[in-house]
Amino acid sequence: MSGVGADIDAACNRLRNDGFCFVPSTAAAILLDAPPADWNLFAASWNDMPLDTCMADGECYPRRRHATLSMAASAVHATLEAHQPHCQSRDDNPLNGGTARHYQPIAEAMVLGPAMCSLLALCGKIFGRLSPGRRWHVEVHQFRIEANAAAGGQPTPEGVHRDGVDCVMVMMVKRRNIREGTTTIHGADRKPLASFTLIEPLDMTMDDDHRCLHGVTPVVPVEPSRPGATCWW
Repeated sequence: MSGVGADIDAACNRLRNDGFCFVPSTAAAILLDAPPADWNLFAASWNDMPLDTCMADGECYPRRRHATLSMAASAVHATLEAHQPHCQSRDDNPLNGGTARHYQPIAEAMVLGPAMCSLLALCGKIFGRLSPGRRWHVEVHQFRIEANAAAGGQPTPEGVHRDGVDCVMVMMVKRRNIREGTTTIHGADRKPLASFTLIEPLDMTMDDDHRCLHGVTPVVPVEPSRPGATCWW
């Protein structure tokens, strides 16, 4: 499916009409006035990520950091809140839901840096139009999914799911020696609606979590002799 262009109205209309949209990197860069000044530092912060030790399946292929913020709808500035656990219901996440998951925090300098702020501002502009006049509870996750010849990586081991929020943005930061990892969007009846693969930095998807479910297929190394990794925001 082709993505929306560099137009806030087009993204909002696609979300209203379809419940989701894909924004390719070329359009995202314009919407963000990007790449931001600190993009290289922002992307490098995925290089040294702690293992996710909260996986109910006992696996350790994901690495993750987490931050919680708040912002007014349509605002361009977010407020960093006290660090807190990530919680989902069993209905939304049958694998890891039902328990408070504690992750190491994203560095404050990174959360409040130009790249993160521009991404949050874009979310405010788009999601704020869909539900104006409220204050958002915002959770930001840094994901790094690793794979090697012995074991692939699963970006969504819980399968097709909801996150249990109002709106979701997922953005590719970088891929190294990785293939597959296709994002799939499903309706409330779980029937497939669309699929697209985030490949380039700034490729992003947005969806209305009340109307759509999403998942990502496993990733595997292009060259089995070398490890691979894909990093998501």
